[in-house]
Amino acid sequence: MRPLLALFFSAIFAAPAFASEVSNTDAAAGLKEALTRGAEVAVSQLGKHDGFMGDSRVKIPLPDSIRKGEKLMRTLGGGKYADELIETMNRAAESAVVEARPILVNAVKHMSFDDARGILTGGDDAATRYFQRTTTDELTKKFLPIVKQATAKVKLADKYNQYAGKAAKLGAIDQKDADLDQYVTHKALDGLFLMVAEQEKAIRKDPVSTGSNLLKKIFGH
Repeated sequence: MRPLLALFFSAIFAAPAFASEVSNTDAAAGLKEALTRGAEVAVSQLGKHDGFMGDSRVKIPLPDSIRKGEKLMRTLGGGKYADELIETMNRAAESAVVEARPILVNAVKHMSFDDARGILTGGDDAATRYFQRTTTDELTKKFLPIVKQATAKVKLADKYNQYAGKAAKLGAIDQKDADLDQYVTHKALDGLFLMVAEQEKAIRKDPVSTGSNLLKKIFGH
């Protein structure tokens, strides 16, 4: 079954009579309202206590380079340091993700009609890809200082950066994971866009459930 949003958009352009009742402007505005609400829900879910830490889908694990030795670390009594780092990373992500709300909302606000049409007629993750394309750089700049402030309090973070930096130069780990703050920021963004994608899926499945009066008007026909 084709998504309701795509069916609706096709109907607007294929049926002038219907289009006269529901304008292209209404369609785009309805989409923007739904996406704004979806983005706000995603941020609210992740920005609360245990938003990352308590959700296995987005919980940030130790970087691979540390995880490989995690069992030995715990055997040798270093478990508390590993647990402290895991909690710190996830609490940092929970604090940082709150900053995403105005950035995502602004991206929706400045969405062009062509962008809206592309989202409505695109794949199931078209809106998520739009957010990734238009907000990743700004989100990274917002998240990174918050993450740095949190990880600076953890001794293991410095040790990781020293070790991982050398490992990256040797090609043992990905460069993006060579700095703990960059790693946490990257994972926080992954978690955010995963939740945005889930909200997009829900909107496409049942647009009216978003509570948007415009979408109720549109799909009430």
